[in-house]
Amino acid sequence: MYNPRHVSGLQCESGKAMRRGKTGRVGVRPRRVQGGAARGRALRGPVAGSTRPTSARVRRAIFDILGRRVLDAEFLDAYAGTGAVGIEALSRGARRVVCIENDPAAVKAIRDNRAAGSAGELEVIAADAARTLDHLERSGSRFTIVFLDPPYGDPGLGRAIELAARLVAPGGILVVEHRRGSRLEASPAGGILRGRTYGHGDTELTTFFPPDPDSR
Repeated sequence: MYNPRHVSGLQCESGKAMRRGKTGRVGVRPRRVQGGAARGRALRGPVAGSTRPTSARVRRAIFDILGRRVLDAEFLDAYAGTGAVGIEALSRGARRVVCIENDPAAVKAIRDNRAAGSAGELEVIAADAARTLDHLERSGSRFTIVFLDPPYGDPGLGRAIELAARLVAPGGILVVEHRRGSRLEASPAGGILRGRTYGHGDTELTTFFPPDPDSR
């Protein structure tokens, strides 16, 4: 499983946590944890800026898809923004969440949101997501759930999926949030198989699974 000491050259820190969003000046917004032990708790997020928060409706859909997989999970939230998806996972019973985010204001929001509290552990890696995914794979890290939400229109989406696919543990799942109609690789490198795509307005969630029928 993930060990932050194995990710050389990256800024890492550990702690407890609770939620997500995305950049600019950090302030309080009317976003709340939607389920689990911390349900209803308000979380800090960016007032405005360059990152795109996952909407409450899409967050709810993500955890509807994941269901009981979240319990005691090792959860990776890549392109994490302010950590809302990862913190939601902690509230719903994940054992450990790793958030990868490069934007300083969003990283500050993740740190601020730790005070919301949960029994799980939050690891923060303040670094480029694609580069960090590669480092994690090289270190042998694996996660029960990998959530990938790169910027819409990112030309590196295919490569990010390929890297993330290699981090999914046997029996695990990769969920990719992307713009409706985006072209995704049907079978990314790493031996992972494409599952269903769920539409929510201009956003789609596509699932990928290791080649093990029990993982579905």
